[in-house]
Amino acid sequence: MDEVIQVTQWLSSITPRKKAKLFFFTTHADAPSPMVGSNDVDTHEETQLPLATTVALHNFKNIDEFLKKKVSTFSCYNEIENEITKTDYEYLRFYSACKYLDVVPPFLDLEKISTIQNKFEMTDEERDYRLLLDSADLVLEKVCDSLKPAGVSQMWTALRKDRNLIRGVKTIDIIGFFVDPNPTGIKECLFFFIVRFLQKADKINRVNTNRLERLIAQCDESSSCEEGKTIDFIIDSLRFYPTELYPFGFCLIMCVIEGRDGAMQEIEKTMEISRHLGMVTHTEKNPTKETIELVKKELMKPKYQFYSSFTCWFMSHGDSNSMVLADGETIEREWFLTSFPDISTFQLKPKVFFMVSCRGANKFSLKGDEFEGQSATCDYYDIGSALIRNRMLDITDSVRDISYVQPMMDTLVAYSTILDHLSGRANTHGSIYVDRACVLMSENISRGRSLTEILEHLSQDLHEILQETMDEDRIVYKQACHYDSFFRKTLKLPYTRHPKEDVHSAPQ
Repeated sequence: MDEVIQVTQWLSSITPRKKAKLFFFTTHADAPSPMVGSNDVDTHEETQLPLATTVALHNFKNIDEFLKKKVSTFSCYNEIENEITKTDYEYLRFYSACKYLDVVPPFLDLEKISTIQNKFEMTDEERDYRLLLDSADLVLEKVCDSLKPAGVSQMWTALRKDRNLIRGVKTIDIIGFFVDPNPTGIKECLFFFIVRFLQKADKINRVNTNRLERLIAQCDESSSCEEGKTIDFIIDSLRFYPTELYPFGFCLIMCVIEGRDGAMQEIEKTMEISRHLGMVTHTEKNPTKETIELVKKELMKPKYQFYSSFTCWFMSHGDSNSMVLADGETIEREWFLTSFPDISTFQLKPKVFFMVSCRGANKFSLKGDEFEGQSATCDYYDIGSALIRNRMLDITDSVRDISYVQPMMDTLVAYSTILDHLSGRANTHGSIYVDRACVLMSENISRGRSLTEILEHLSQDLHEILQETMDEDRIVYKQACHYDSFFRKTLKLPYTRHPKEDVHSAPQ
């Protein structure tokens, strides 16, 4: 059958709502870099003009033409080049969006997709289409689904009132002030236009969503929310780190085995919980400084920009400032913690470090006969608060910036013990901190708990446990853990573990 006819039939089978979503997912705001063919060309017209004309004319002609052009480009594309190109990235995004929306073109060349995945050096586990979807866009899709057409229309009216923001923007004028978002698919096009416009104007990104939240907050709840949804519910959904679908993130486990009883148990437990959470996991036993440098270099590869989060478990001996590696050399803990968050592939994404080692030799000792032989070691405030806000500083958009970010932002470092103190171990099961952390995370899947809530529970749980030193003094003591957070959003554990799909199965 002629390709033009095939494409026409394929487009005619897609509903307007799905066309709007397919366009949105395909014109993703933040493509991985560096990339061949990605030279910061202004894509304003490509990403916003089709949406604007669709809303203004109630006609999907321009979005159809955009999708036809994409299909034609992919059909003619030669994916054999060694370097990863912008088209490689777009092809994977387009395929994953089609798969997610269940509109995969029957004529799409799956062999090309496999070849492109090879260029990205993706493992079998990483070839799951869900990895290729941008989790921030999925959150925005859910926000859109929670709003009625009237709600999106009210957001548009609020945006149009910000004259400093919209001055000179032609696509804004194309849509006009008054919009009828009720025809099928128009609500989605208008919402996605607002989102992409704010992203291009550098007002929101995957972490900074305050400007979008303020637009939603101006909606009338009775007319703007779908049944069962509220303005607070919708805004709250934007205050979590976007980690939708599988995988939950990438997990790196580094564990020094030499001279550490129970180290293999630590590896097994952390691997089990990371996989239970739906993470893709990599383990490095007995790491050296060279190993760490190689891992950092690996994490800078383009494929890691598809991940939604990064978690690292580092388990070794240590003192107040450093950690002991497998070859006996030491590295400064601060150097380790500041070198990983600066990796560009995980910018604006949550990065969690579990640092499991002693930080000194001090102990919170417990004295008294009742402790003899007792030990576990042996085997914006609210947007609607107008009255309060009236008393606060008026922080205008002109003094806000989301472009420049301190490297440690969006990072959380969890320590197994406090400074200058021991980190306890069991004879055969390794770190008690690792054991309790894995148990609590496993127990709290499906309960909607955030990571910090679990860490606070872990702090309580660990501090109840009596431990005993393994030297001849047999001192009974307690251990206190803590964490330092530079998070700007809340990181929730997934409600369920999303199982890995068969990557070789044909699209439905």
